[in-house]
Amino acid sequence: MLQTASLNAKERIIEAAVSLFNTKGFAGTSVRSIAQKANVNVAHISYYFNGKSGLLEYLVAWFYEGYLKVMERTCLSQDGLNARQSLSRLILDILNYQQEQRQLARFVYREVTLDSVLIREVMTTYLTKEKFYLSSLLEEGMKKGSFRKIPVAHFIIQLKSLLTMPYLHPQYMTEVLYLQPHESYFVKQYYHEMEIWLDFMLKENGPALSYV
Repeated sequence: MLQTASLNAKERIIEAAVSLFNTKGFAGTSVRSIAQKANVNVAHISYYFNGKSGLLEYLVAWFYEGYLKVMERTCLSQDGLNARQSLSRLILDILNYQQEQRQLARFVYREVTLDSVLIREVMTTYLTKEKFYLSSLLEEGMKKGSFRKIPVAHFIIQLKSLLTMPYLHPQYMTEVLYLQPHESYFVKQYYHEMEIWLDFMLKENGPALSYV
């Protein structure tokens, strides 16, 4: 992240809000505390975001707009890659994106577990599109024989769990497992392990998957 002194008022508000939302939670963070940490007037938050709720909407949309751009870049520009290669590239790109936006990713992934009007809109606007991209890759792989037949919805559950775990629970990763998900070498090692998991799950000699 940039040094706070080099950021403009809007950027400082965003950085301060993400930090406070992660440590105190959205409900436990006041507009005044965000303004104080960002070294701006409270009125700036109303001006740029129309209050704390508007700031929340902005952060969630900002994260998922970037997330979907990563998916679109891989899924819509195949560059001669087959479904398996595209899925591998997509996983690495998502891991890198989450690593770059790790504080925002943690906050957004926590918020998505709640039931609210905003999150229902996120499900419809962003996560349904995410499902489309992932399902399309998996169905293409099965159609062309690159992947064995798999229950797509269950596979997506497992894939998303593996992708989000390090960034949803970084404190657990650091203090219990002694891993450093914020380090670039972690992404490389974790991606390698996910590649092994993909081969195990998608190849013809992988485990038998029940549809019952």
